[in-house]
Formats: sequence, C-alpha cells, structure tokens
Amino acid sequence: MDKGNSERTGINHSPVIRKANFRFYEELNDHLPKAWRKQVFAFPFKGKPSVKNAIQDIGVPHGEVDLILVNGEPVGFDYQLQGGEEVSVYPEFEALDISPIVRLRSKPLRETRFVVDVNLGKLAQKLRLLGFDTLFRNDFEDDEIIEISLREKRIVLTRDKGILKQNAVTHGYWLRNDDPKKQLKEIIARLQLQKGFRPFSRCANCNGLLREVEKTELQHLLSSDTLQFYDEFWKCAGCSKIYWEGSHFKHILRWVEELQNE
Repeated sequence: MDKGNSERTGINHSPVIRKANFRFYEELNDHLPKAWRKQVFAFPFKGKPSVKNAIQDIGVPHGEVDLILVNGEPVGFDYQLQGGEEVSVYPEFEALDISPIVRLRSKPLRETRFVVDVNLGKLAQKLRLLGFDTLFRNDFEDDEIIEISLREKRIVLTRDKGILKQNAVTHGYWLRNDDPKKQLKEIIARLQLQKGFRPFSRCANCNGLLREVEKTELQHLLSSDTLQFYDEFWKCAGCSKIYWEGSHFKHILRWVEELQNE
C-alpha cells in the first residue's frame, strides 16, 4: 500500500502508547523525581515490556525490589505489561520472610553477609567491628562484586546505582548517605541488624575471624607493659593482628550499645 492509499484509508502505523499506574513504597521513592514520590503516577510505554524493564526505565534498581503486585496479585520480574494495570512495588524485606507471596527471590538471606564497593571502605570496617562478614577491596570491579555476591550469597552495598541495575544482581542496597556513620545507622535500621551484632568476633582490618589466644603465645609480639596490664587477647586468623581490652575496647562497647538502642 502506497503513502497515498494509507492516508486515504486512515491507517496509523505509529506504535500504540499504553499506560500503567505505578506506586513505589518506602525508600524506593529515593530513586524517583519528587513529582512521583509516595503517590500513584502513570507510566507510558510501547509494546509489552516486562515489569522489570519498566521499573528500571523509571529509575529504580531492580536489586532493591522484593515484591511487585499487579492489580493486587504478586508477579515476577518477567510479567509483561498490557496497559491499565495498577502496579505496587515494594523494597527488599531482608529482615522479614515474605516468601509465601514473593516471586522475585526464593527467600531472604538468612545469614546477613555483605560485599561492598570501592567507595565504602570505612563502612566495611564498622560492619566488621559489629561482627558482620563484610568483603571489601579498594580495587573491586563491578563485575567482580556481582560475581562474589551471587557465589557467596552476599548483599551488595553500593553508592553506585548502576551496579544494582545489572540483571544478575539479586540482593543489593544503594546507600542514601555519604557519611560512614550515617551509612552504618542506615543499614542497621533498613535491615534490622541490631540482634545480629557480634562485636569483637571479626577483624576490622581484613574481615578474618578472631580467636582468643593465651598471653604466653604473645611474649615476642607485644610490649611488656601491654602484657603486664592486660590478660585477654585475640588474634586474627587472617592477618594475625592482635587485639586486647585497651581503652578502645570500652569505647567500642559503648558505641555498640548506643547502636542497639537507637
């Protein structure tokens, strides 16, 4: 059919624009323009995109999403939008098992372990002080972080939204704050980590496990004053760093108590 015939018959070959109404909950709103936050908004699209692609086109990393309801029913990331749907999107529920209704993951990560990106070294140290298994290296590549996360079932912590938009990512969190102290409080509150604190069980330096050692094993490693005034010592199984109950010990205990009570 030539152009003239198309115009005479009124045939329109332009793609049909459909819309679905989206509503994002809790901290997922941090990724949205102010006009869309905490309210229903119409999202236009062509064809029949997956709800996962639509969510990422809107600007929300799928790695932070744990539950999607379409017209009140849970769906997976592969659900194809038809137009006219009411879509509700919820963040990760690491601290709450909602597996009976979730189609996006088999279950929350019961053992909370982390791998953090190259910008979060100070946060990694603080998490280790609290006893959380936290991998960090200042030369990690994004692909390496994702591979470690999948292989070892670790939550990705990052300040880079791009990592969490990678299709392979299953568990991740984008830090809203750029201050390490605020980042720690943010993670504790978000994942409800208070009951998981195990201070002085990991090395803040390398993430290795600490084991208690006898004073007699350290005669050639510590000063005579330290050996005279302190009786309990721990040694890292990874880097061999030695810890004891110095002035920093009581300071850390007060810090841990404050975090647990916030």
